[in-house]
Order: sequence, then structure tokens, then C-alpha cells
Amino acid sequence: MQVRVLFFGVLKDLAGQAADSLSLPESATLGDVLAHYETRIPRLRSLSSALAMSINQEYARPESRLHPGDEIALLPPVSGGLPDGALDPPPGHASWVKIVRERIDTQALLAKIKCPADGAVVVFEGVVRDNSRGRRTLFLDYEAYEEMALKQMSGLVEQAVEQFRVREIAIVHRIGRLQIGETSVAIMVASGHRVAAFDACRWLIDTLKRTVPIWKKEHFEDGAVWADGEPFPAEIVKVESSRGEKLASK
Repeated sequence: MQVRVLFFGVLKDLAGQAADSLSLPESATLGDVLAHYETRIPRLRSLSSALAMSINQEYARPESRLHPGDEIALLPPVSGGLPDGALDPPPGHASWVKIVRERIDTQALLAKIKCPADGAVVVFEGVVRDNSRGRRTLFLDYEAYEEMALKQMSGLVEQAVEQFRVREIAIVHRIGRLQIGETSVAIMVASGHRVAAFDACRWLIDTLKRTVPIWKKEHFEDGAVWADGEPFPAEIVKVESSRGEKLASK
């Protein structure tokens, strides 16, 4: 059977391509895909304990069975929706997420989500700073596994609304090239009470930076490097303690 394999962030650089078509036996698992590329890309083995993998835009474990036409993604730790268009929520839904390539207009978004019932609206903006790793930053490039990122962001919104009992949430993340001082991500939480809004906003950005497949490349005067991502949560990271022994025996 044929499956499509996607690479992101530093893995794309190591593979020398963004996507590949792979032929596998009918009984293949996600772990077999990793084993194939660890052989083909030696440096991948040293990174494998920090990777996650997905099947058709859902996080999956190594033992997951594959089917013809599946879309597989190898996902390095992330840097810590809807198509581009008007900043409007889907019909019948109070909250929304977006990935955009243009400048994020925080004030316009804020005007859309506020209502008289709100006692608080908490706004978080992630901003491109002019330094990192003790070096002067020139600009950043962000990339995303967009379809999966939007699903993950939507899931975070639903969970936050339920967990913190807030009224409305908006998350907008920008990809592409960003200059110093520009906003990379904006999160807004509207609620009747400030404590819930603060708690939800903090939880959203912290969880987004660990689980949503978006990566950034930092450009300096003397080179560029993919930003070190935060570790994936234990429930979605792909490698178990016995993984290395299983691969070595193949």
C-alpha cells in the first residue's frame, strides 16, 4: 500500500523534502514508518525520543495500523480553525480559531468578541523579539501542519470553554515570515469573571505551545536554526521506553 509522509521543522531539513510517498506491506504500522526513515536518515534516531506522529491529522501511537492512502506526519516538538478570510466564527459557534498569513489585527478581533455580558476580556499576544540564544534575531519564519493545527486549536477552545466556564475564545496564529515586533499569536478569552478568563488564557497558550503542530525558524546574522520545542505531553509522544530495543531488533 502507499501512504503519504510529511516532514516539518528540523525534520524537513534533515529529510531534504517536505513530503514523501512510501510503499509498505498491508500489515504495516506507524512504527514501521519511523523505522524506515531512521535507517534512511541516521540523525533521526537521536531525535526519535522527542517526536510525535500522526495519522490523518490525529496523534497516534507506534502500534497503530495503517491503511492505503493514509497521511502520516513526523512531528518534532512544536515551538512553543478556518481558512484565511473574515474573522468570523462558524455558524452557531461562539468561539473560533484561525491560521493567517497577514498581520494580526488584535484590536479588530477584540471588538468582535466583546459583549455587554462580559466582566473581563483577557488578551495574550506573542511578539517577535529582537534576540534569542544570546544573538540578535533578524526575523522568524513560522510553518504549520495547518489542517491538524486547526483541529488541535479547536479542541483546545472546546476544552477551555468547558473547563473554565468562559463565554468566548478566539485564537489566531500567524505563519510565514514575521519581523521584529510583529504578533505571532493572539489569544482572547471573554468571561463574566476575570479569574476564569486569566486562568483559561494561561492554560491555552501553555498547552498550544506544547501540542499544536506549529514550528518557528529563527534567523540570525550568522545563520538560522529551528527553535527548540517544548516536550510533547506524555500521552501523545510516540516513543515508549522499550521503543529503542524493538527498533534495534528489526
